[in-house]
Parts: sequence; C-alpha cells; structure tokens
Amino acid sequence: MAKSTQAQPPPPRQRGVTMTDVARHAGVSRTAVSFVLSNRENASISEETRTRINEAVQALGYRPNAGARALAAQRSDWYGIVTEIVTAPFAVDIIKGAQDQAWLDRRFLLIAPSDQADAQGPNQGLEDAAVEKLLEQRVEGLLYAATYHRAVHVPESAHEVPTVLINCFDADGRLPSIIPDERAGGKVAVERLLQAGHTRIGVIDLDPGIPASVGRLAGAREALAAAGLDLDPRLVVSGNATADGGYEAACTILDLPDRPTALFCLNDRMAMGAYDAIKERGLAIPKDIAVIGFDNQELIAAYLRPKLTTVALPFEQMGALGVQTLAALTAGQPITASQQLVDCPLLERSSV
Repeated sequence: MAKSTQAQPPPPRQRGVTMTDVARHAGVSRTAVSFVLSNRENASISEETRTRINEAVQALGYRPNAGARALAAQRSDWYGIVTEIVTAPFAVDIIKGAQDQAWLDRRFLLIAPSDQADAQGPNQGLEDAAVEKLLEQRVEGLLYAATYHRAVHVPESAHEVPTVLINCFDADGRLPSIIPDERAGGKVAVERLLQAGHTRIGVIDLDPGIPASVGRLAGAREALAAAGLDLDPRLVVSGNATADGGYEAACTILDLPDRPTALFCLNDRMAMGAYDAIKERGLAIPKDIAVIGFDNQELIAAYLRPKLTTVALPFEQMGALGVQTLAALTAGQPITASQQLVDCPLLERSSV
C-alpha cells in the first residue's frame, strides 16, 4: 500500500526560543545569526551558512523580538493611531483605509483608543497615556483621528514624531491634517436638486458654527448663487444632528405657507427624521418633495424607503491619505499643504 505523501504541519512555535538557541542548533555564532536575521549585506556569510540558520529558525519556531529590534534600530515598522472612533457606526472606515494603505507600505498599525470628547470626564488623561504608550513602542509616526470634523488640541508628546490629523485639524496650526471638502459636498448636493428642477430648497442644519455646518452651507449658497438664487433664511432650521431634531426642523419648514419642494439635510440622521415629517403630511418622496442627506451612514441611507440620495464622507480615503502623508513625513519629504481636502462624492439612490 502506498504511503501517504501529505505535507507535515510545521512544528509548533516554542515559547522562549532565543537567538542563542538558533545559533546552537545551526552550529554557528550568535553574531552570524544576528547578521542573517537583520539582512546585513556587508556580512561575509556563505549561502550554505545562511541556509542552515534559516532552517534552524523554522525548526525552532524562533520569532524575532520586534521591540528589541526597534530599540536597536531606533525605528520600527509601526505607525500608531490614536482614535475615538473604534465604536463609531461608520467612521471606522478611517481605520480600514489607513490599515490597507499601511499594509501596502509594509507597515502595521497600533491602535490606541481615546476619549477625545471627554477630556474633563472620568477618562481624563487617557489620550495623553495613549500617545505615550505608542511612543514607547517606537512607532515611526502617529495618526490622530476624530469621529467628526473639528479643531483639536493634540497632546504635546505627539510632536516628538511625525503626526498627521484625520477628520480634524490642529487648533494650534502646527500639524498637517486630512479633512473632508465640506463646501464642495454641500455644493454638489444642491446642484443635484437644482438639476432636478427644484428652486425652493429647505436646509436642515447641524449645530450652527461647527466646520461641517459652515462648509456645507457655504457650498449650498454657492450653488444657489450660480443659479441666480438666494437661500431663504426662513428655510434654514437647525436639527442639532439628531433624527428627532431633523423631524422637528422638517415640521417647521414644511408647515410654512410656501413650503419648499426639496430638503437638503446636513446629515443622514436628520434626513431620517425628515422622512417621518414628510410622510405624516401625506407627501411622497420624491414626487412631492425631494430629500438629500450627507454622510452616507449606510445603516440609514441604504435602508430608508425610498433609499436616500446622499453625499458621502470619504472616511476610507482620508485614512489612506493620512498614511501616505505620514509615510512622506517619515521619509523626510516636505508637505506643501497644511490641510488636504478630500472630495465628498454624491451617491445617487431614489430620493430625488
């Protein structure tokens, strides 16, 4: 009977295997092992010896001490990311974009959660500690990511290595940032409504004064001005970024004697509330009133009926660009723009 030729599984990794163990197994010096594992090109080590050392590494399951290697070289293959977005419903795409780009550069992300919005609460000091822990791991650079677009104060220790901000900007103006092009996003939303024949457009605003509100409203006004129209101030009502607020703001706008034929909601949660207000009044979307949102919060936009046309926040692209910018900084290349804007594309569904 023929014997099975199934490949044997690799030996299990042994805990505590050292470089000295590898040297003893291969019958060479520890220095020779060190030279081979660190790819020292100027080391005069024969191919036969290199092969023996690599076979010993495999046989023993030796794993290099990355921390010691980083300490010796004063660099590592790691970027650190300090973020509050690990529990956000859609901004985790920042991490995905950063992680995918880092992998293309043969770098890895170390993620340290923080509570940036609760600097005076029970987690006070967590953000400083997160940066310190990452620096202890000899990260080559830091990414600092926020759930929503705003000015931030970065811990002073972050300035010890190249640092790039994502979806936020440095209140002190010292660090480069990657932010969404809010103005262009607001403009493309209103241009779409104008193309559909709407000239009286209501806006459900976020909290007035925050960067997203300022930028998106500026873009909306720019699109209207290009069409020879003004934004009626009676048609701009804050929904405070919530579904309930969007419902109440929509009620206010829709109960005007000359109600608009379209609503631009500055986030998808408020659009969800606006849908209820519209349907309560016996109006149909988009036949009687069109609706556009902003964010592309997938759990909302894709499951409303009709599905919501919205402007997407480019979280994944911002994460990737953050890593590209960080790679340039760590390589000593100059960055020409302190703020890089990322396009917010319109996603067409069924509400216009």
